[in-house]
Amino acid sequence: MIGVQLALISAFRTFSRSPSAVPESMRRSSRNSFLAVSLLASSSLFLTAHQARADEYTDLLDILKIKGSLTQGEYSALMIKHRRHQQESAEAESGRSERRPARFASARDQDRAGHFHSTSSSAHHVAVASGSDVTPVFLDAQDAAYDAAASARSARQSMLAAQAAINDPTIVRVDKYVPGKGVTFHAGPVAINLSGFVNGFYTYDNAYGRYVGGGTSAGAGGSKFDASAVRNGYLPAALITKITTTQDGIDMAAVFGMYPGLDNNKPGAMNANSGGSPVALGTPGIDFRQVYMTFGNKKMGTIKIGRDLGIFGSDAILDDATLITLGSIGGNSAPGNTSLGRIGVGYLYADWIPQISYQSPMMSGVQVTVGVMQPMDEFNFAGTNNNGTGPDALSAQSTHHSAPMAQGKVTYDFTSGDIKGRVWAGFLIQHQQRLYSSVISESQGKSATVEAGEVGAKLSYKGFEGVGYYYRASGLGSTGLFFDGITPAGNKRNSEGYYVQGSYSFDKKLRLAASYGVSNLYQAPGEIDSILVRRNESEVGALFYKWTDWIQFVAEYSHTESIAHNGNRGKDNSASGGAVLFF
Repeated sequence: MIGVQLALISAFRTFSRSPSAVPESMRRSSRNSFLAVSLLASSSLFLTAHQARADEYTDLLDILKIKGSLTQGEYSALMIKHRRHQQESAEAESGRSERRPARFASARDQDRAGHFHSTSSSAHHVAVASGSDVTPVFLDAQDAAYDAAASARSARQSMLAAQAAINDPTIVRVDKYVPGKGVTFHAGPVAINLSGFVNGFYTYDNAYGRYVGGGTSAGAGGSKFDASAVRNGYLPAALITKITTTQDGIDMAAVFGMYPGLDNNKPGAMNANSGGSPVALGTPGIDFRQVYMTFGNKKMGTIKIGRDLGIFGSDAILDDATLITLGSIGGNSAPGNTSLGRIGVGYLYADWIPQISYQSPMMSGVQVTVGVMQPMDEFNFAGTNNNGTGPDALSAQSTHHSAPMAQGKVTYDFTSGDIKGRVWAGFLIQHQQRLYSSVISESQGKSATVEAGEVGAKLSYKGFEGVGYYYRASGLGSTGLFFDGITPAGNKRNSEGYYVQGSYSFDKKLRLAASYGVSNLYQAPGEIDSILVRRNESEVGALFYKWTDWIQFVAEYSHTESIAHNGNRGKDNSASGGAVLFF
């Protein structure tokens, strides 16, 4: 239809603008005939099967590419195929035209002639009455219509081929890349996402003090020294693979997270995080923290089964500015897989725990997460009296659990104008059985129920962001879960801690952050002052410069101090500079 109209308009303009070639009387009579012919031609061509623009398929490809449904490679391949199809059609049509000795010699023209005589007798009479012959113009218009219809058929065939290619399970497609979200491949109904990060820092540390059992300061070891290291920060490196699909309305995922370190590993109670070994021919630690699956949807919520970050304390860690720096370094002469960040100086480490958990759908900003976890032993992290060399352990331990650990939290996310925020509250509970130490034995059947609670808030306003967090526990200890939480006599120690943090983004590249945190471990009734840690605290200041979407440069200063119940102190001051790359 559009082709016919364009052809008629073109012909009409030719008649109108060429007075020297066409007599005035003929041009005047032609105008009226032309209008009649145009109207009748439009009516006769209304029944044509395809009335589409010749290049609508190209427009479709452009739209699919912009939306990210096609990669550049897929777009180019389909476009080449389309152009080849157009060229073949044009060559075939040209061949047919060359083989026609006269305008109505071919079957197509005979059909068109019959169609013309059967549908446009009125136009013929108008033409005769006006004294002009418009048959050539009308046939040119029909030529344009047939060409447009052929192009429309070609575009439709190519469009169907493109749709088939998009849905073809044998073709691997790639989503449009979003910085920080990894690379996602689609193989039929399955999506595979690869993401991760790498970091490295140069750190100089000045440490000094006296021995503090369970202290987080590098100077809590009781000596004075300076140390340099090239090391990881609070995070090691990571390579995370996530495989997702949807079946029968259920969203499913399998996640594998591998976290290797830079420095040599020295196996111990905490495996890859036990400390380093700066000796030749060593190998780095590989911490396979994440192995889990999820299934559910937005209506029913999501169930998680496997090993992942615990629920209690998870928001405190994920909102911590030292997550991509170092924070408290925990020792620099033989660095391990990670530094401490704010572990033990503001919160307890949530840890990576085998679990079966459930996260509810979001309801007016409120979400509930609960789970049962692999129970953990009480652990004597502080060592023994007499600077760690005496026979008497500072804390009891355990080896048996008849019930799992339970954790949960409630979060509320909200937005009010330029203010965005989250508040949360969580809990942890576990029953410890068969406690033992140098004072009690497993056969005595001593047990204790460990309990803990937390609250926190995060608010952001334009470039400003603030975080506040507080926890209190009985029997949970300090630094790690169940570290030094129970006395050698089997009595629970209370603990509490908090941190406050503020940051300001000057623009999309430059950000400044500062935080202060404390973790306290109190003695149980009847305990005598000892070298066991009473308080860990730290101050941290960091400057971040986002050079590109992938890489950030970081400069940081931190001061950490550990204080024992008997007054011993250990301190360290560290300065670090390095880079973090996220993909």
